[in-house]
Amino acid sequence: MPDSQAPRRKATIYDIAREAGVSHQSVSRFVRGMDMRASTKEKIRAAMKVLDYTPNLSARALITGRSTRIGALTHELHQVGPATVIQGATAAAREAGYLLDVFTVDMGDAEEIAEALRMLLQYDLAGIVAFASTDGIREVFEQTAFTVPVVIASETDEPESVDAARAATHGIDDLVGHLAGLGHRSFAHIAGPEDWAAARNRLHAYEAAITRRGLRSRGILHGDWSAKSAHELVMAVPDDELPTSFVSANDQMALGAMHALHARGLRVPEDVSVTGLDDTPEAAYFTPALTTVRLDFRSQGRDAVRGLLQRIDGTDPLGAAPEAPDTPRPVIRESTGPAPAAR
Repeated sequence: MPDSQAPRRKATIYDIAREAGVSHQSVSRFVRGMDMRASTKEKIRAAMKVLDYTPNLSARALITGRSTRIGALTHELHQVGPATVIQGATAAAREAGYLLDVFTVDMGDAEEIAEALRMLLQYDLAGIVAFASTDGIREVFEQTAFTVPVVIASETDEPESVDAARAATHGIDDLVGHLAGLGHRSFAHIAGPEDWAAARNRLHAYEAAITRRGLRSRGILHGDWSAKSAHELVMAVPDDELPTSFVSANDQMALGAMHALHARGLRVPEDVSVTGLDDTPEAAYFTPALTTVRLDFRSQGRDAVRGLLQRIDGTDPLGAAPEAPDTPRPVIRESTGPAPAAR
């Protein structure tokens, strides 16, 4: 009787060819990253998934003379957003036959970023991708002489640039519109760090939404994306300067704001409404549940790797890109309500 616990034989390119209905030469060309018809790629990719096939990266590198490793710089992997971006990037790299080497750095520390780059460049890499966009990291990248393709995968606040991540700013406009519809006329924005393009984009979107509707902004509070920073900022706002609504640049700072308001004896949303941005898994379980905007972090990671692979290979080994996602819209929950009559 056969041993049911015996390891299954690893699939070969011949098995993949039979499953896909193509030649083994086609499978070999696919594994080596060579160009071919999109329909053939899809057949081979589907067969690999069915047979749980994993290419031998070392063998492929020897055959092609090209590295199959991608260096990645990221930050704060304990946070849901960065962690989910890396998950999407890792899956995309693996699907294309690459390995993602991840370095976690302080994106505001130019020396740490430069040291991480020096370490990465000691290895035989196919390319480097950075999953954040601060002034510091752009400055370091501009001063570095690279011998491999490089992508900074995040938002830019350059006027001529349009990218998927900046769609989040449309969600902020909708949040302000939602609050205005509830009678709010007094606002404040809890912004991210000033050296982050994403924070500046969200701040600009907030200011534009306020101005367009003729609303009043009582000020901008700059945090560091953490709940702690927002808690301290909101606790320091004088009573006579409190708005009826806080628009936060991310969910974590919204959480800190709600805790600070509670500590001050104010109710959310009866006295003050609060909104976030990201729709992290915990947002629905805040007390009260947070009104926010849902962002697709996994796709951000996948798209970043797709862009790097196109620079490396001149083709798209991940197949046709999906249609652009719809503009993010608010997820309305219990943290927003009618404006109080007193303010």
